[in-house]
Amino acid sequence: MPINSDFRGRVAEGAVGALLIIKAGAADMSCVVAAAATDKLLGTSDELDHVAGEMVDQAVGPVPKVRLGGVVAAGDALTSNAAGKAIATTTTGNRIIGFAEIAGVADDVITYLYAPGVV
Repeated sequence: MPINSDFRGRVAEGAVGALLIIKAGAADMSCVVAAAATDKLLGTSDELDHVAGEMVDQAVGPVPKVRLGGVVAAGDALTSNAAGKAIATTTTGNRIIGFAEIAGVADDVITYLYAPGVV
């Protein structure tokens, strides 16, 4: 039976801020904040800040939100900077969480089309 939900529950292995890009932690169904464009990106955290051991809702679609780490244009492929914020990328080999639905600048919160993959 398929899972029909826009969120997956994961346990924070450390501090996970609101609307940041996350990657898998060391334990099954855990997460940490992504720190590089080449990390295996899962999606974004929910709208709350979390400490280690708390449950984090991982947004998996179809149109979640993310906090930006720089200037982004609508349609840009989005990857993670060192702080887990979304930045635009065209670099081959970078992993992405999807595509910006609207434009924004650093620390704006925007919606994006969830489409994980590799550039």
